[in-house]
Amino acid sequence: MDAAEEDVLAFMDFPREHRAKLHSTNPIERLNGEIKRRTDVVSIFPNEAAVIRRVGALLLEQSDEWATQRSRYMTLETMTAVSDTPAVSLPVAAA
Repeated sequence: MDAAEEDVLAFMDFPREHRAKLHSTNPIERLNGEIKRRTDVVSIFPNEAAVIRRVGALLLEQSDEWATQRSRYMTLETMTAVSDTPAVSLPVAAA
């Protein structure tokens, strides 16, 4: 148990507002369930590339959802405190 202490308490290195979101695997389990539900609809994929495209599209959709739901999941702004890389921001698109 002493040997695992550092691994068990690793979440304590994150900011306080992230800790409540890290203690649960519910978002990942929900995402896996959604992938399963959407791929079961297709049932038989013609090739591996089709599976990768479908699951990739679902993951991109979920990533966008998580990025826009500021109150629910971690935002890029709050992750900069624990990141080794500088914050990345995209330029505003010209209208």
